[in-house]
Amino acid sequence: MAFNSFNFWIVYPFIYLIYWAIPAKWNTWRKVFLVTVSYLLYINWKPAFALVLLGVTLVTYWGGMVLQLSGESEELRVRNRKRLAWLFALLALLPLLVFKYYNFLNESISAGLASVGLQFALPGLNWAIPVGISFFTFQAVGYMLDVYHGRVEAEKTLLDYILFVSFFPQVSSGPISTAEELMPQIKNTHKFDYKQGVQGLKWLLWGMFIKLVVADRLGMFVDTVYGNYIHYNGTACFAASIFYTIQIYCDFAGYSLMAIGIASTLGFNLVNNFKRPYFAISLTDFWKRWHISLTRWLTRHVYIAMGGNRCSKLRQYWNIMVTFLVSGIWHGANWTFIIWGTIHGVLQIIEKAFGWQKYEGKNWGVKAMRIVVTFMLVNFAWVFFRMPTIGDAFAVIGKMFTEPGYFDIREGFETVAGVIMAFIGLAILIFKDVREEFFPTRMRWLNKPFVRMACYVILFCLIISIGVLDSSQFIYVNF
Repeated sequence: MAFNSFNFWIVYPFIYLIYWAIPAKWNTWRKVFLVTVSYLLYINWKPAFALVLLGVTLVTYWGGMVLQLSGESEELRVRNRKRLAWLFALLALLPLLVFKYYNFLNESISAGLASVGLQFALPGLNWAIPVGISFFTFQAVGYMLDVYHGRVEAEKTLLDYILFVSFFPQVSSGPISTAEELMPQIKNTHKFDYKQGVQGLKWLLWGMFIKLVVADRLGMFVDTVYGNYIHYNGTACFAASIFYTIQIYCDFAGYSLMAIGIASTLGFNLVNNFKRPYFAISLTDFWKRWHISLTRWLTRHVYIAMGGNRCSKLRQYWNIMVTFLVSGIWHGANWTFIIWGTIHGVLQIIEKAFGWQKYEGKNWGVKAMRIVVTFMLVNFAWVFFRMPTIGDAFAVIGKMFTEPGYFDIREGFETVAGVIMAFIGLAILIFKDVREEFFPTRMRWLNKPFVRMACYVILFCLIISIGVLDSSQFIYVNF
């Protein structure tokens, strides 16, 4: 059930009240309640999907227990433990591979054979992808690999582990938590914390604002132009690429903030997925700010597992490229995502080769130039991420360079009022992010209680008055 849907906001107050009404001494019953709620909300998408979620949970729970026991045996540790880790990881990843990549591999192989005159294809599978399968699978497999490497002890309480994998604020689109972060919070008894609850509501309000007022408004323009790009000139396509770059940030960061906020009102702290990524001074810096929980997962379980930077330069570059190819494939079963991952991998390798990933100088001009260049490179890569085929992506990019011209921005937003509403949200977003990034200690009058309360009221009114209240799906739910 989407956080921006009316159905969720009808149900959530009851979840909140019942959870805190259960006495703290009955912590087990609180966890039973959260597991029940998590599965009921997940079943709301499609009941059969819950079986996939439960299957991945049970495989990795059992795998963690087996790897823990095998680690206590010197003979098994040397001879079979790595094989066991691979076996359970593959079993846990199997639903993801089948649901998400079977048709892609089948179609790619068939097209490759057809290009040399051979006709062969396996039957296609016409089914929907379980919601959040990439997120909860990576979280569960990450836990199991942490047990294998001795970072955490295997979880013995099945109820706690089921909640760890299925916790409803994060199950559909993250953030991807580690056992070190979330498991102790699951085991601890939570007491109501007024400040934590208020902070959660603040995150929730801002997440709703950037999703409904900024992302969904800009999405109208993006869908109009990209959906029929043949009839638009390069200037319109370039504007759509900029708006999509902002849209995907506000959409995903909005979800993450809502997830963090809802979890906070229930006494849990989840990792923040974003840190103003479009002010990054390099691609390396960008990935320290964008989808932080996925970056951490890939760094730990792919990049470092392959040797990281503890090897030759060429091997380090290879490790970077493989990591970003995995990132691209994780995002979707399409060659466009592989190209997107390849672009980021190549650009990071170039940065590392020339030492461009860092800038410690204080020249604001140089820093501003690096921010703009990084933003435009990220923006270029997002075109491949957004378009359905590589051909469409290159066609849009080609238009940007060969077909400049005038276009009426009202065409994308339908009306002048639509343009004004979109830019109101965009102006507020830019003001807030610029202040927090560059002037965190300036304009202290904004921190006065009366001013802050007025800001919250204004944001709420803007959500109600100009937000797109159609319960539109979050972009990353598709991944």
